[in-house]
Amino acid sequence: MLGSDGLLDVLLSGGRRDDRLTHVRHLPAREGVRADWPSWADPDLVAGYRALGVERPWRHQVEAADAAWSGRHTVLATSTGSGKSLAFWLPSLTAVRTDRAAGLLDPGRIETVARRGSVLYLCPTKALAHDQLGGLDRLVTAARTRDIRVAACDGDTGFDERRWVQEHADVVLTNPDFLHFALLPNHRRWSRLLGSLRYVVVDECHAFRGVFGAHVAAILRRLRRLAVHYAPTPAGRRTDGPVLAGPGGPVFLLASATTADPAASAARLLGVGPDSIATVTEDTSPAGRKTFVLWQPPELPGASGPWADLVPEEDPWATPLPHPEPVDPVITREPDRDASDGGAAVAGAAATETRTGTGSHPGGVGIQLSGGVTDPAADPRSLVAVSPVAGLPTQDADPGGAAALAPHEGSGPRGTGENVVTDPSDRPRRSVTAETADLLADLTAAGARTLAFTRSRRAAESVATVTRNHLSQIDERLARTVAAYRGGYLPEERRALEGAIRDGRLRALATTNALELGVDITGLDAVLIAGWPGTRVSLWQQAGRAGRAGADGLVALIAREDPLDTFLVHHPEAVFDTPVEATVFDPANPYVLAPHLCAAAAELPLREDELALFGPDTRALLDVLVERGALRRRAAGWFWTHAEAAARLTDLRGTGGDPVRVVEAGTGRMLGTVDAAAADATVHPGAVYVHQGATFVVSELHLADAVALVEQRDVDYGTWSRWATSTEIRAVQRERRWGPVTWGFGAVDVTSQVLSYQRKRIPDLQVLGTELLELPARTLQTTATWWTAPAEVLEAAGVTVELAPGALHAAEHASIGLLPLLATCDRWDLGGVSTALHADTGMATVFVHDAYPGGAGFAERGYALGETWLRATRDAVASCRCTRGCPACVQSPKCGNANNPLEKAAAVRLLDAVLAHAVPG
Repeated sequence: MLGSDGLLDVLLSGGRRDDRLTHVRHLPAREGVRADWPSWADPDLVAGYRALGVERPWRHQVEAADAAWSGRHTVLATSTGSGKSLAFWLPSLTAVRTDRAAGLLDPGRIETVARRGSVLYLCPTKALAHDQLGGLDRLVTAARTRDIRVAACDGDTGFDERRWVQEHADVVLTNPDFLHFALLPNHRRWSRLLGSLRYVVVDECHAFRGVFGAHVAAILRRLRRLAVHYAPTPAGRRTDGPVLAGPGGPVFLLASATTADPAASAARLLGVGPDSIATVTEDTSPAGRKTFVLWQPPELPGASGPWADLVPEEDPWATPLPHPEPVDPVITREPDRDASDGGAAVAGAAATETRTGTGSHPGGVGIQLSGGVTDPAADPRSLVAVSPVAGLPTQDADPGGAAALAPHEGSGPRGTGENVVTDPSDRPRRSVTAETADLLADLTAAGARTLAFTRSRRAAESVATVTRNHLSQIDERLARTVAAYRGGYLPEERRALEGAIRDGRLRALATTNALELGVDITGLDAVLIAGWPGTRVSLWQQAGRAGRAGADGLVALIAREDPLDTFLVHHPEAVFDTPVEATVFDPANPYVLAPHLCAAAAELPLREDELALFGPDTRALLDVLVERGALRRRAAGWFWTHAEAAARLTDLRGTGGDPVRVVEAGTGRMLGTVDAAAADATVHPGAVYVHQGATFVVSELHLADAVALVEQRDVDYGTWSRWATSTEIRAVQRERRWGPVTWGFGAVDVTSQVLSYQRKRIPDLQVLGTELLELPARTLQTTATWWTAPAEVLEAAGVTVELAPGALHAAEHASIGLLPLLATCDRWDLGGVSTALHADTGMATVFVHDAYPGGAGFAERGYALGETWLRATRDAVASCRCTRGCPACVQSPKCGNANNPLEKAAAVRLLDAVLAHAVPG
């Protein structure tokens, strides 16, 4: 098989693509360091691992397993493919077998048998849980330990199978969603498992970030509470072996990618002190030599190519608000979390625009966080409407802290310095999907096993289709070894694809980040990353798929035609020499915690002595919930008294409702699902839906039933929806003035409605027709903070009418990038709008809003720290050494408008002019 140098030669195609290679970094191989098996490890399990080829474990595996066996919560943060699974399965399965052996030795004591140890495994995705299930089955078979009963249980599990798991399983693999919606609310049915928990494994815990991370933190606290409730009495506990579930609850083992400060993140997730976390970060597994290349597709002015060249990069399934090219008037918008693109630039008299693309805004019912309660008995959701009050969780701001994090000062206040690499707009480059398809076809033809990571579901289908077309010209059998993998596929289809790439029947997958997490796919030779994935943690997780198990590997980061990607492939230090990000989330966020307190009270009435588990300010939040009628206070504690299930008050992943099922009308065959937020724009009547290269046309969309009916047809066109969005201030809850500048915080409506769609011929994208649609408007009710810049402030800053959109856009991007330093959130938890003339304020305005229904408290934090936040934003932009703007200051990884227009120097002048009027306090 070709080594990494040989694979690079394949990419370079005998020198014909040398001009596309911008940088090569060779990451040296690393020798592995072995250790002896722990003396406490179950001999049969050790024999099983040896039968699977693990003669001796790596040192970091033993260190983590020893810490867990001693009863300490443990986080293991090492690279992809470093064997984290062994580190948590060895102590947990040994505990299960130890308890089983004790029961057999003393069969007359029924309480001993009832308290046999159990293990709960949590991970972000169903696919990863089922992958771990397969690995465990292989281990227990090799170890001949069929007395360990292992099962996966999630939303796809039938009632009969679920009952078996409740009554018999020793190891249960699931996800936070099932824990929140099914297991914890029905805890009495799961009392056997909860009362015998020895270990809780939290895999890929770096994925629990932002608001989702705050939700998972609350769920784990609820789990700890119920585990203590069902634990045996201290008098009945064993004293030998691992720590049992008891007053302190089970031992947690957390596995993470390499992140900044994993101990602090793990402690925040569990609600314990960092000192109680044992941390293992030194990776002692072997690593092959890895060749990492940065790649820029060629300029192709006027060229034509396969239809993938012309497919937009927006993700029709995952992007709530994709945006078109700038029009006049202009509003700049940074979209909601999870969007792969971000701000259409618009400036004008009203915050309403028509957009072209294939996405829609999140809809669905969220927790209403502001406004009155009209009929609490009719809708308990409205009861969980919490507004911050005195004593609720806040963070003490360090006025100089954020500014101190800015890059080194440039040569002047305008940030002059090193030129940023950009491309003139009239010299287009080949699309990243077409370039990736070419490279994937060449690698597959050369015999390599490859994953190509794309930023969207549509791109994954496109890359797979075009790659197969290329390979079919060589060998039809070779073309059949390439497939797409993305969210929305049926579970059995996903597992079949995972098995096929694992055993070699498939040689290449074009995938979204669905395969970024720890699904065990070994023996891969190369990874192509089509566009910057958004964070360095994701970049290295994806890159870690290449050359696993100590083999050499090749990784290529292929730039999109976007200034952010262009900057990165020409500045390798920003990719290779910058630390990975920390996992950021706030478990004390009252907007997230409030519905979980209701869920906890519904599970068991909350007692005074339990409140510390949820944070120091829980009592104040409970008082708000009682005042609003969500909970009732009695002498015994706080009670949930409503008929509706409290767990339904919140949407963990903010998907806006149940997914829409895509069903073939003639056969009833279910093809997959589409997120509710994207259904209007992607599976409307007449839309073209692509599934593994086959095209279907939607005949009917039934939103009430969450079903889209499709018919398979070979068509030579695609569909692009058109919609209008508007942003409206619903209520100003707080306001302050800095002279002519006004700061506001309140409730806003971001409304989106799909109006029509165009049919465009493939590949030339000639418009074949436009059809009107009658679909309901979707409104995201959230909270935002905003500041205005009246004409005199713009004039004082020297910001002309022509410069205003770019200056405001740059200020918006930079402020969104800086707010996570102060609000304990993730950039993807925020959205933004900037406009040179907003209808509600009557002047130039920059909005930053929470990207969740009802808000999440982040924008409110920005309002409270307005001067600190804006000054940090100004300093970060001005001190950046680039000239025109770069990812370190004003470019955004989410900007679907290609980070245009951006006026860095004008933004600094504008921020200076606004801050000149700042009023302390």
